[in-house]
Amino acid sequence: MSAVNKHISRYPAAGKMLLVGDPGRAFLDVDAIADTRSEICADLAEAIDLAARKNFAVIAIVMSGISSKLSSNLKALRDNCDAKVILLAQMYEEPIAIHLVNSIYNNSPSGNALRRSLADDYLICPLSVDKFYESVMAPGRVAASKPEDLGMVDNQETIPKLRLRLPPVDTTTETRIRYLEQLATEDDLTGLKNRRYIWEFSRQIIEYAKKENGRVTLLVFDVDDLKKYNDTYGHQAGDEILKQAAALMQRCCRSHDVVGRIGGDEFAVIFWDDPQQQRIAASADSEERRSASADHPAEAITIAKRFVKELSKTGLSNFAELGPQGKGVLTISGGLASFPRDGGTIEDLFQQADKALLEAKRSGKNRIYLVGKPQSNINEID
Repeated sequence: MSAVNKHISRYPAAGKMLLVGDPGRAFLDVDAIADTRSEICADLAEAIDLAARKNFAVIAIVMSGISSKLSSNLKALRDNCDAKVILLAQMYEEPIAIHLVNSIYNNSPSGNALRRSLADDYLICPLSVDKFYESVMAPGRVAASKPEDLGMVDNQETIPKLRLRLPPVDTTTETRIRYLEQLATEDDLTGLKNRRYIWEFSRQIIEYAKKENGRVTLLVFDVDDLKKYNDTYGHQAGDEILKQAAALMQRCCRSHDVVGRIGGDEFAVIFWDDPQQQRIAASADSEERRSASADHPAEAITIAKRFVKELSKTGLSNFAELGPQGKGVLTISGGLASFPRDGGTIEDLFQQADKALLEAKRSGKNRIYLVGKPQSNINEID
C-alpha cells in the first residue's frame, strides 16, 4: 500500500476529493494520485456541475491555466456545494490566492446566509502528492473562514498583519508542519518574506513576465545609519526600526506586490503588473506595450516616493526604545532596476539595483536611484 493510500485509510470518513485543472502543474509525482479517493476534471465549469451532483469533502483547484473568471467561478462553486476549497498556486500566484481567500461574499440575495470566503486556504506548488493529501485531508487543516479570522474589517481587503511568531503551543504534527513551512519562507523579525522566498518568487515572476510581455521592477533599499542606532540605543531599538519600516512599506505597496527582508537592514520589493489586469494588458496595442516597458513603471516610482515621504514623517521620537534623546528622521537609500529594461534574470536585476543603491549612498543617502541615470533619483521625476 502506498504512503498516500495508507494516509487515506486513516481518514475513511473524509469523503472524496475533486482535483480541478492540470495536476501536472501542481504535483511532482502525478502518478501517485489515488484514483480511489480523487476525481479529476479539466476546468471549473465542469467542477461546478460535478459539485452540484456529488458530495466532495475537498475541492482542490490548480490555479495555473485557469481562466480570468476565477472569482466568479469560485462563487458559483461555493453556491453549489459545502466542500472545502483549496487553491494550488505557483509562488508568483500567491498574492492572487491570498486575495481570493480574503474575499468575503454573501451567498444569499436576502442577506440571511452566512458570509463565506471564495476559498478556504491555499498551498504553494509544486508539492508531492503525499504532502498534499496530508495537508488537505487531515482534520483541522483548513482555517476558519469567518471574516474576523481572515483579518477582515468592514469587508475590506487587508494586507496580512505583521506579527511576532512564537512556537505553537499545539504540538500536533499538522500544527508543527505548518509552523516550519512558515519559518522556511518568512523573516522571523518582521514577518516579511525572506531572502529564499524573494529569489524564487522573482525567478518565477520574471519567467511569467517573459511569456505575458509583462514588467517586473526590483527595489532594493536599506535604512540609513542603522548601525548608529544600534550602537547608541541597542539592538532592540534597531529591531523596532526594522519592523516599523517593514510595516510601512507593506502599507504603501499594492496587495499583489511582494515585500521581503533579504538580510540585516536590507529589504527588497518586487513590483509586477497587476495579475487581475493581465488580460486587459495582453489586448493592448503592441507598440504601446513596447513604449510602456521602455522605462521604469510609473507605479513602482510612485510607491517608492510615497514610502520615502511617509518614512520621513516617522520621527525617531515615535520609538519608545530610543528614550527622550531619540530625535531625528528615519531615511532610506535604494536602487530600482526593471525587467526587461535592465536585465533578463533576477541576478541581473539585483546586480543593477545594488549598483544604483551604492550610487545613492555615495550621493548623500536619503534617496532612491534609477539604473542608467546616475544623476537622477525618484524625487526628480514628475
